[in-house]
Amino acid sequence: MLWDYWATQLDPARARRPRPGGALAERTVVITGASSGIGRATALAAAKRGGVPLLVARSADKLEELKTEIESAGGRAHVYPCDITDTEAVAATVKQMLADHPDGIDFLVNNAGRSIRRSVRLSYDRMHDYERTMALNYFAAVRMILALLPHMSERRFGHVVNVSSIGVQTAPPRFSAYVASKAALDAFSRVVASETFGDGVTFTTIHMPLVRTPMIRPTQIYDAFPTLTPDEAADLVINALTERPKTLSTRLGTLGEVSYAVAPKLADAVLHVAYRVFPDSKAAGGDDQVSLSRGAKALVKLLPGVHW
Repeated sequence: MLWDYWATQLDPARARRPRPGGALAERTVVITGASSGIGRATALAAAKRGGVPLLVARSADKLEELKTEIESAGGRAHVYPCDITDTEAVAATVKQMLADHPDGIDFLVNNAGRSIRRSVRLSYDRMHDYERTMALNYFAAVRMILALLPHMSERRFGHVVNVSSIGVQTAPPRFSAYVASKAALDAFSRVVASETFGDGVTFTTIHMPLVRTPMIRPTQIYDAFPTLTPDEAADLVINALTERPKTLSTRLGTLGEVSYAVAPKLADAVLHVAYRVFPDSKAAGGDDQVSLSRGAKALVKLLPGVHW
C-alpha cells in the first residue's frame, strides 16, 4: 500500500513508468498540423492505441471533425486551434493544455510544415519564401518545444518527435528553403537532447521520405512518383513514440548522407543531373510538364522517396 502511494504520488520518475495497455495507453500526445495528412493519420493511429491526441492546427472545423471520428471509434481527443507561428497563441494554448490535463503532457509531435520547391535561380527576389518556411518548419516547432520543455523536465519524462525530411540527408535540388528549415530543427534537437537527457526528455528525428499529402499536390510531376501514404507515414511516427529511437531513416536516406560525407563533389555532380532532368513546377514559375523524361523516370525508380 505504501509502495503504491509512493509510485503514484511521490516518485519523481513516476511519469516514466510503463502503463498497462501499451506504450501509448492514456498518454497525451500533442500533434501539430493535425487537420490533414500525416498529422491526421497519426492522431487516428495514436487514439487507436489508447493514446489521447491533443489536436493542434489553425482550422478548428477540421479538428472537430477529426475529434468526432476518433470518439466514434471509441477513442478520446481534444481540440486546440492555434497558429503556432504566433508566440502569444502558443503560450496561451499550452497553458490551456496543462490546465486541461493535470496528469501531464507526455509527447509532442512536431508535424506541421510547409514545403517550397523552387530553384535558387527563381528565388533571387523571394527572400520571403525562406522566411515563411523557417517560420513554420523551424521557429514554430522550437516554440512548441520551449513551451513544453519546463513541464516535461519537471515531470522527468517527455518525448519530442520531429517530422523531418529525407531531403536533409540527400540534399535534392530546388529545396534550399525547405531542407534548410528541417536541417535547422535537426541540429537544434541534437543539441538540446544532450541537455535534457538527465531530465528524461528525449527526441526522435524522422527523416521522412516523400508522402502523398496536400503539401505535394501543387507539383504535378509527383503524380508519377512512388510515395508513402499518410497511414504509412503515421506508422513511422507511432514507432517513434513507442520505441523512442534517436532517428528513423530509410536506407536510401542513410546512403545519401554517407555518400555526401565520403564523396561530396561526386554527390554534387549526380544531384546536378537531377536538377537538369526535373523541371521547376508551374507554381514556382517553371514549366512543370506532367510527363517525365527517361532520365527522370530512371532517377525516380532508382531513388524512390526523394523529393525531386
